[in-house]
Amino acid sequence: MSSNIEIIRATYEGPSEQNGRNLMQALAPNAVWIEADGFPYAGSYIGPEAIVRGVFHRLATEWTGYRAAVKSYVADGDQVVAFGTYHGTYKATGKSMQADFAHHYYLQDGKIIRLKQYVDSHKVQQALIV
Repeated sequence: MSSNIEIIRATYEGPSEQNGRNLMQALAPNAVWIEADGFPYAGSYIGPEAIVRGVFHRLATEWTGYRAAVKSYVADGDQVVAFGTYHGTYKATGKSMQADFAHHYYLQDGKIIRLKQYVDSHKVQQALIV
């Protein structure tokens, strides 16, 4: 059985397709995914389908080269925090951005039950403005 930090690491550190598969396997059926206020996809999404539709599908179709590059992790029991930087170019404006983030995960029995995003949303918003 993988540790909580290994579960989260596997959602960031491989090829995008593999990271996505690992994330889908790690999400609990009723996982709550909270995108930060000020982020283009701000709000709460419940369950893998809503998370994919509301966040990941949009990232994949509205951005070019979008990625979350993790610099470090901190684990404490059933909680893991990933610190890193988002990179990407917003297709509608052609503007790129780099914005620092923290993803605070809560796990239970090896499954992600909650994610709360913290991000420098101002830098992301600047890429959206024509």
